[in-house]
Amino acid sequence: MKKIILFVFFLATSFCTWATELVNLITTYQADRGALSRLYTNRLSEEYFSRMASFNQDYLKTLQAQNYAALSEDGKIDYVLFRNYLEEELAVLDLDQRAFSEVKSVVAFGKPLEEFVVARRRAKQPSSQELAASWNQVAKAVDAQLKSLPSNAKYDSWQKADLAAQAVESLNRVVKEAYDFYFDFDPEFTWWMPEPWKKLDASMKAYAKALREHYTNSVKDDGSGIIGKPIGREALEKQLGFEMIAYSPEELIAEAERQFAWCEKEMLKASNELGFGNDWKAALEMVKETYFPAGAWPAEVVRLGEEAIDLMEKNDWITIPPLAKETWRTTMISAERQRVSPFFLGGEVIQIAYPTSEMSHDDKMMSMRGNNPHFSRATVQHELIPGHHLQQFMNQRHMTHRRMFGTPFWTEGWALYWEFVLWDRNFPRDAKDKVGMLFWRMHRCARIIFSLNYHLGKMTPQQCIDLLVDKVGHERANAEAEVRRSFEGNYGPLYQIAYMIGALEIYSLRKEMVESGKMPEKEFHDLIMTQNAMPIEILRAKVTGKPLDKNHKASWKFLD
Repeated sequence: MKKIILFVFFLATSFCTWATELVNLITTYQADRGALSRLYTNRLSEEYFSRMASFNQDYLKTLQAQNYAALSEDGKIDYVLFRNYLEEELAVLDLDQRAFSEVKSVVAFGKPLEEFVVARRRAKQPSSQELAASWNQVAKAVDAQLKSLPSNAKYDSWQKADLAAQAVESLNRVVKEAYDFYFDFDPEFTWWMPEPWKKLDASMKAYAKALREHYTNSVKDDGSGIIGKPIGREALEKQLGFEMIAYSPEELIAEAERQFAWCEKEMLKASNELGFGNDWKAALEMVKETYFPAGAWPAEVVRLGEEAIDLMEKNDWITIPPLAKETWRTTMISAERQRVSPFFLGGEVIQIAYPTSEMSHDDKMMSMRGNNPHFSRATVQHELIPGHHLQQFMNQRHMTHRRMFGTPFWTEGWALYWEFVLWDRNFPRDAKDKVGMLFWRMHRCARIIFSLNYHLGKMTPQQCIDLLVDKVGHERANAEAEVRRSFEGNYGPLYQIAYMIGALEIYSLRKEMVESGKMPEKEFHDLIMTQNAMPIEILRAKVTGKPLDKNHKASWKFLD
């Protein structure tokens, strides 16, 4: 009963800080942005770029009109978070619009179609005979552009050619939606329009297909079969700034290499302890062979999860709400999904990767070897508690308006930070556990190296795969899945560096506050969990109590 009362008090005192002065402005922005995104569905059009830019600029002006000095501590944090978010939105829109402007001539025929889409929003009844004639002319214009394409200069990259094709396809999609609105409901439209639409649809699809191949001096597939989109230095540096990372890509790569060197030294110690001398890859191969039989593996995953929870509570390192312990559950990852996610995925549901019947024998063995208990000892708690499940549970209940400011540096950084802390607390039971935990730590270093170099145009997907196999010791199929996930999955370009860099940020903050004696460890962890997601540099202002300037930019040298 005493524990329940204390927990209710913990919740009540946490929720007291929920209603900051800017909550209504931020939540209204989210609703407004959602409404506009549902209306302006052609993301590759001047209409979309113009409207979304003015929308974000208007909110930025409204925010800047606030009396910053009069805001509370949390209000100032919300101000800086929201300002940074709006500036990032405008910067991304600018980059995207600049890219679109280089290819927008491909939809020069599109004005009549755009007018039709706009009229459909308010269900304006078209003059179908005139519309049919118009679409007939538009289809001819598309055919003319397709016919002249071979004589036009080719795009200098496949990415630009792909964007040109997407512009045509995006217009085609919104026209199709508007066409479907009238077809069969408007008799005159239904009589006049099917054939003109059939011709127009075919012409636009043929044009898009031709555009996608209209490039030179660029390799789309390096033989790996993985097709990503490197964003280049300008976009990379802008995103680092908005994530409040005050380092260049090269400085982050250098840090990853330093971290990797530390891992190798520790791996050599474990390898020698296991009797393999300095051949740590042989020790790694031995650890991979400790896999469980397929049917027995889920129960071991559950045991690992419960073990981590018990460890947190026994040492009183963080508050774990009873409902968070009660509501997590398990599921299995399909064979198809394992092509992208060959290990765990986590949150309220921990998704377990292990062989399925349709896999080849080699793929089954790689899946089992890559998901052995010593590797997984480092990652089950990463996915559940105190990792992603606890994060998501708390984010849904504390400072919920800040979920918009989510960043992988907070999400993945926090989960990996616990691997650092548990390593320091002798969580690995023996040398095999050390090999397993170090494998993942090396992997997170490698992610920084290969993902930043990829986006800088210095590494290809195949080279990234080879790095994971040769330097980290991944099974090749698992390495391919990791690289595919990085570049073809729904992840931002900085996502893969966020694990290690975010962890180093929180670890540095821990040294500043906990190890210095300024804050008890449990208070430190509970405070982070009740602030919701944000760049760690902004979180640092809350944890340390240091005031934020209203125009705060990335400046924290946490690696120094």
